[in-house]
Amino acid sequence: MTIKEELRGKNINIPENPVSNFLFNNTRSGLIWLLIRLYLGYAWLKSGWGKVNSEKWVGTDAGAALTGFVKNALAKAESGKDVTGWYANFLENMVLPHVKLFSYFVSFGELLVGLGLILGLLTGIAAFFGAFMNASFLFAGTLSTNPLLFILATWIVLGWKVAGWYGLDRWALAYLGTPWTISRSKTNDRSA
Repeated sequence: MTIKEELRGKNINIPENPVSNFLFNNTRSGLIWLLIRLYLGYAWLKSGWGKVNSEKWVGTDAGAALTGFVKNALAKAESGKDVTGWYANFLENMVLPHVKLFSYFVSFGELLVGLGLILGLLTGIAAFFGAFMNASFLFAGTLSTNPLLFILATWIVLGWKVAGWYGLDRWALAYLGTPWTISRSKTNDRSA
């Protein structure tokens, strides 16, 4: 019998390597995630706070700043640089007609992502939406710090179980039913 025939139909569990296990499953790595979270959260909070307090984002002239951003992205698409056609179509046909709504989404979304990361509350979800916004900015042809922020947010999404350990997730996720159980060593479990 060949190995292929022997393994057909069987569930194979491949153990995680020690580095990945430490980073993504061990609460002791929470201090590393805390530093990354605080850096990333501060970047989002600062950006969102600036937008929330700007008339061109959420005030009487809401959407003006986003309109300029979108038109710049569309110009890059027309010149064949940095912005793909499908994303330019999305910006032109979805964002521009609803620019005020998207302006509020971006402003308060950045603020909420920053708060979630700093407080360590629903950290994986906050990081996911941060990465989503970074990807949107990258698709619009804006580099700036977006590649770095995208990478850090993606790592936090991967480490969601322990990334908020030194934050409110320690209690919030336990209350929601995920993901922690305290394992006991076999030497302490002598009930049998």
